[in-house]
Amino acid sequence: MSAPFFIKKKENPKLAKKGNTAVLKRKVSELTVSNKLRAKKAISRHNEEISSDSETESPVVSRKRQSKEETDYDETPQEKKLRLAKLYLEQLKEEEDDKAEDDSFETDLIAGRLQEEVLEQKGKLQRLIAKDLMPPDASEIRVLRGHKLPITCLVISSDDKYIYSAAKDCSIIKWDVESGKKLHTIPGGRKGTEDRHVGHTTHILCMAISSDGKYLATGDVNKLIMIWEAETCKHLYKFTGHKGPVSGLSFRRGTHDLYSASHDRSVKVWNVDENAYVETLFGHQDAITGLDSLSRELCVTAGGRDRSVRVWKIAEESQLVFHGHEGSIDCIQLINEEHMITGADDGSVSLWSVNKKRPLSTVKKAHGCHGDAGLEQPHWVASVAALQNSDTVASGAFGCSHNSHVRLWKCGQNYRGLEPLFSYTLFTFLKFSSSGQFLVAGVGQEHRLGRWWRLKEAKNAIYIIPLKRKLPNPEEARIPE
Repeated sequence: MSAPFFIKKKENPKLAKKGNTAVLKRKVSELTVSNKLRAKKAISRHNEEISSDSETESPVVSRKRQSKEETDYDETPQEKKLRLAKLYLEQLKEEEDDKAEDDSFETDLIAGRLQEEVLEQKGKLQRLIAKDLMPPDASEIRVLRGHKLPITCLVISSDDKYIYSAAKDCSIIKWDVESGKKLHTIPGGRKGTEDRHVGHTTHILCMAISSDGKYLATGDVNKLIMIWEAETCKHLYKFTGHKGPVSGLSFRRGTHDLYSASHDRSVKVWNVDENAYVETLFGHQDAITGLDSLSRELCVTAGGRDRSVRVWKIAEESQLVFHGHEGSIDCIQLINEEHMITGADDGSVSLWSVNKKRPLSTVKKAHGCHGDAGLEQPHWVASVAALQNSDTVASGAFGCSHNSHVRLWKCGQNYRGLEPLFSYTLFTFLKFSSSGQFLVAGVGQEHRLGRWWRLKEAKNAIYIIPLKRKLPNPEEARIPE
């Protein structure tokens, strides 16, 4: 009987056992492969953790760079935008703060300058620098030689780059301050060659330069005023009209108006731009020996033997008369718009205010005396100079002995009093530089106005004397009256 359909056939036990073994082996093999993969992943993860923490198995990375990388890695786009926005705002804030500081500094600077200009116009500006000045070493004084005869006058350009000097040899020399070299020389001519010689043929007594450095004016014993182009030393004009030697010249600051004084006792006003004469003022009773002016429409003069100082108000055509010296007043210089210094042949130096008819202060025998016992005579004060709008002035004396010298003075508060600082053994014609960095002295063997005696020890030369200071002065003090 055949076996029913649903009855399973009996399998060969050997074959069944063989098939089960194959299946088991396949499963074990799959399990082994799976375990190996897991182990590799675990090892890989473990290695990754070691490489990020270990310094021995990875290249050395700086903390800064690592921190940056972590930040870049961890930052989301929104966080990055926020961080950059904050940085930008901080940068804007810093720029605004810096700008505010600059604006504040500029405002303070402008206010300070305006205040200084107001004080200067009122004649009440007094920079206190004398207390910091020290005498320079002899090795620091520079000597410029070029003139054959004694120096009679000199001026310094407003930028302190050039010195112009004149002498009894009738020549004019333009010097470079920094190098000490001669840039231009206008030779003097012989007497009698006036018609064909371009320049002076007699002693030059005075000179002036305009505040913008455009014009140079010179005056001589032969009653002539000559106008030169300061840059090239080219001759431009010749002014005639004085009836005596021209003894003083000064340009009004900020203009090309020229004031001149003469031994003919007159003061004349000229317009150099127009090459024109303007007017003549009279009042002195003796030869005028010196003249000076600043920015106001007025000038001051020293009257020599009439022993007067006069303030000329040009627009009003009026004058103020001052007395105080006992001898001939031979030199005068404005310190500011309202104060001036004078020197006389009686050896005295005086400080004045344009509002008082008598000196504010006078030092008699300012440079000592010379001569035998019982016959002493004071050294003749032949030149004065002032560092404008400051408390520092200088005077130069001349005598018939080798003791002639330059002395620097400190003005007291409101210019009431003179205190000596230090001196140099030189006879000179003096000028301060605009910056106050140096004093220029024109040295000669003879007095600039005559030949009463001669000092053989002296050398006809220009001396540049540095004005050393004890401390760098960051801000010059100012005190009003």
